[in-house]
Amino acid sequence: MDKYDFYRTDLLVEHEEMVRHQTEKEKEKLKDSEGIQFDEQRKGRVILTSVKINAEGEKRIGKKAGSYLTLTNPTLTHTDREGLEEMGSMLKSKLTEMTAGIPNLKTGKILMVGLGNREVTPDAVGPLTMDRLKEIVPMYYSDEGSELFIYAPGVTIQTGLETADFVKALVHEIKPDVLIVIDALAARDSSRLCKTIQMTDTGIHPGSGVGNSRKELSKKTLGIPVIAIGIPTVVDGPVLIADAINTLFSYIATKIEEESHPSSRLSVSPWLHEPNKDADRTKLIPIFGDWTSWPHEERVQLFEEVLSNHDLNTFISPKEIDSWASLYAEILTDSFSEWIEELKN
Repeated sequence: MDKYDFYRTDLLVEHEEMVRHQTEKEKEKLKDSEGIQFDEQRKGRVILTSVKINAEGEKRIGKKAGSYLTLTNPTLTHTDREGLEEMGSMLKSKLTEMTAGIPNLKTGKILMVGLGNREVTPDAVGPLTMDRLKEIVPMYYSDEGSELFIYAPGVTIQTGLETADFVKALVHEIKPDVLIVIDALAARDSSRLCKTIQMTDTGIHPGSGVGNSRKELSKKTLGIPVIAIGIPTVVDGPVLIADAINTLFSYIATKIEEESHPSSRLSVSPWLHEPNKDADRTKLIPIFGDWTSWPHEERVQLFEEVLSNHDLNTFISPKEIDSWASLYAEILTDSFSEWIEELKN
């Protein structure tokens, strides 16, 4: 099988170099790697994954030097208000840390830009957040001018102009001390959809995760610090297919394993409710062939190759995406409002 780039994702934690270090032993190796500082800890229900990359690390893995922070709540649901608020509180705390070294921010100007297409729900988190943040702009406006600026530039197909050109013009006119960009992201792991927030001080390439990369927004291109905050709302279609098949294999392997247990005779239902991910899959080879023993990434690669020119090569979002987009807009607005209030007062 030819090598195919199946890592179509905006999340650093899903980068090939990170995926190779999933076990505790491999994570320790990553911590000692030249050019990369890796740390992972749990606070409450939130898993914090921090990665710092220097110039040597940038050459090694091809990701821009800087700080990357991922907040993940694996059990989060769209009805879990407490969990969402915990994510928002953690976001505000980490944003304070990430911007602590920016001079004159207390009395300076903040520009916040929500990227994306408000008419496409999975891509609307940025614009929806800006709609809500407009309500606090008057609090930071005086006769001397404003200290807070909010904008949602839309997407190129709506305006005919590159998003980065819009933002560059705003930066030139406003001369802010920091730019904070909010955008929807693409993931390669369906379990991360709407359960993760990524923060980075390296800027952003809008649309890169879905193969529609636009001009870069970063300190290098704009001349000011750029903090990018994103929520993964879509996953590659072939990845979802591979995830579904992986779940199916787990169920069948568990069923075969349980049939040999005396307790299985007492079961009143033929259906399994909790598949065992560690169940022996070698027993599936006579049924489905050798590919049942393939690593998950190789199955994803297979589907990417097969579906690369097929209608099924698409991106998919959760069925509750309307709720997720609205909830994240609310949570992000609350976090940003509290952060700005603490910063300014």
